[in-house]
Order: sequence, then C-alpha cells, then structure tokens
Amino acid sequence: MKKQIKGIIPPLLTPFTPEGRVYEKGLRELLEFLIPHIDGLFPCGTYGSGPLMSLEQRKKVAEIVVDQVNGRIPVIIHVGAADTRSTIELAKHAENIGADAVGSIPPYYYSYGQDELFNHYRELLDSVQIPVYLYNNPKVSGNRISPELLARIAELGLAGVKDSSFDLINFYLYRIAVKRANFKFIVGTEAIFLPAAEAGACATISGLANVFPEVMQQLYQAIEQKEIEKAIQLQLRVLEIRKVIKMGPTVPICHSILRIRGVDAGVPKLPFLSISEELEKKVREELSQLGLI
Repeated sequence: MKKQIKGIIPPLLTPFTPEGRVYEKGLRELLEFLIPHIDGLFPCGTYGSGPLMSLEQRKKVAEIVVDQVNGRIPVIIHVGAADTRSTIELAKHAENIGADAVGSIPPYYYSYGQDELFNHYRELLDSVQIPVYLYNNPKVSGNRISPELLARIAELGLAGVKDSSFDLINFYLYRIAVKRANFKFIVGTEAIFLPAAEAGACATISGLANVFPEVMQQLYQAIEQKEIEKAIQLQLRVLEIRKVIKMGPTVPICHSILRIRGVDAGVPKLPFLSISEELEKKVREELSQLGLI
C-alpha cells in the first residue's frame, strides 16, 4: 500500500436527503471541509450509517468519496455486512474503484463461532489484493474478536485492526498477540487515543473528527511531537467535546453540529431523526462555552 495509514481518520458521516437518498452535494462538501485537517477516511462505518444503506447506496458513497478525494489521502472503505458474500461484493467494488484498503466488522446479528469468523475473514482476504483491516466492535456486531483469533487471521495477511472495544487492556492484548512487525494497530475511538498511541496505535478512527477535525489534528500533532503535557490537555478537551456529541443520538447530533458550523451535511437516514430545536440549542450553548463556535 503506497499511502501510509496514520493519524486522524474520521469514520465519515454520510449526508442523506429527507427521502433517504445519498446527498452527493453534501458529501462532497463535507469531504472538502475535512480533508485539510485529516490523514485518511473510513466511509460506510457506524457514523457513516453503512448498515442502514443498501449495497448500491454503499457503492455510491464509496465512488463519490474516492472520486472527490482523488488520491489526496488514504481511503479505507468499510465493507462489513451481515453475510460473507455481501462483504466480498463490497470489497471487490472498493478495489475496482481505486480504494486504498477495506475494513470489515464481523458479520452481525447472529452469534458465530471462532472457526466461522476465521473463515469469513479468510474468504474476504482471498477476494481482494488491497489491504484488509479487521474492525472489532463487539457492542454492535455481537461477535468479539479475541486476541487469539486476531493472531490467527493476521497470519493470513491481514493488514491491521481497528479496535473499537473501548477497552485499553484489549488493545494491549492485541499488541501482545500479533507478532508481525508491519501490522497496523488503530484505535476506534478518540476517547483513549493518547494512551493507545503510547501503546503503539498508529491512528485513531475518530467520530469526533467528523465535526471538529482541527481539534483532533492538534492532539495528533502534540502526540507526534512528544509534547505530553499538551497532549494530555488536548485529550481532556476531546473528552469534554465528546460529552456534547453524546447529549443525544450521536449521528443526528453530528449532522446538527456540521450545520451549526456552516457545512451542508444533509440529514440522517431513517430510523434516525434530526434532533429537536431544543436539543440543538443546548448543543450550540455547550459548544459556545467550550469556545468552539
């Protein structure tokens, strides 16, 4: 892979029209808002409403993102789906349109055994030539990837892992389990980016970076420059901002914050609803008190 995976990577929010169609103008506008401050993109994941979209909508989002980015930063398309064949279909499409890599949550809804999960990722890895990242998010998938299973899959050629367990101990256990020198460890939340970076995370896939990419960029720069006291203060600031985006349903609040910031990011997709005027007022007040708007 030519482009280096590092730094701040938003799990890109997907703008929709009120009718539930992908809002292309808003998506392109959002990308241009983000790109100056970030190091990569992870479309069609949790923040991107990937599981809420049809395969054709997901392919459309991937095509728009790859086209608009035009090689400026790496694009890792999330292709995880409830079944193996759909995952492979999305992965092959991502490779064909020029994505730099793909990432995949385990198949969700049903609980699967370790051998079934291993086989799922083996099939995915066999289907494409571009790098594949495993996305561990047991809360939403219902299927935890143990350190032992990650190590088995890594031996098949897995490029790295995005760990969204919110468990720093699990992140450390992943580090211990996978011995390959070129394996990429990515933390799937900005909430613990500083300690995860100290433990070897090369990047964070940060939902907050959808709305305040500048703040996340500052944190990453402080970490890179080993300005630890500054990094600690910025990590605490990130947690203060997270409290605001968690005042209600996170995805609709992010749409609202982008609108407050002057970015036309459309609306969330049903069954998500746009937040109330009352909640948006509270969000605006909190952001103002933090000096963000």
